[in-house]
Amino acid sequence: MKILIVYASNHGTTAKVVEKLSRLIGYNRCKSVNIRETTPPALDNFNSVIIGGSVHYGRVQRKIRKYCEKNLDELLTKQIGLFICYINQKEEIKEYIDSYPAELIQHAHAEGFFGGELKLEKMNLLERYLVKKRLDYSESIRRIDSQSINHFAILMQESFEPVFNDPDTYS
Repeated sequence: MKILIVYASNHGTTAKVVEKLSRLIGYNRCKSVNIRETTPPALDNFNSVIIGGSVHYGRVQRKIRKYCEKNLDELLTKQIGLFICYINQKEEIKEYIDSYPAELIQHAHAEGFFGGELKLEKMNLLERYLVKKRLDYSESIRRIDSQSINHFAILMQESFEPVFNDPDTYS
């Protein structure tokens, strides 16, 4: 496997996005890891790393931010794709910039803004209260941007062209 997808998913939206990305890029080329459930493998076996998460309170999950900080030097030697799943479209750029180290953003070959879902039925009482107060939403919303996911997958494939065109890479 040459592409590692490291993500965090609280309520399943980011997992859904990663499933679609894996399908578009090719399951045989990817290993995906939900950092909330599993420790990501060492990076030495991967040419490319895609990192993403859902935005909560203005940034992606803490485990994603810590992963990027801890592995920054090694990540800067890889082909990188970064994405966020968000519901607040007015703040998407700010949330993205606040989520990842500046050096990693500058190094990224692909950036994705995939929309998101607000699943009030999966949130605890405190989460529902904060969402209603901060974002003024009182019902669930499903707004995943499939076109952006497709575009991101194409950018990743173009960035990793030598990897994708070598028939011996995945034998």
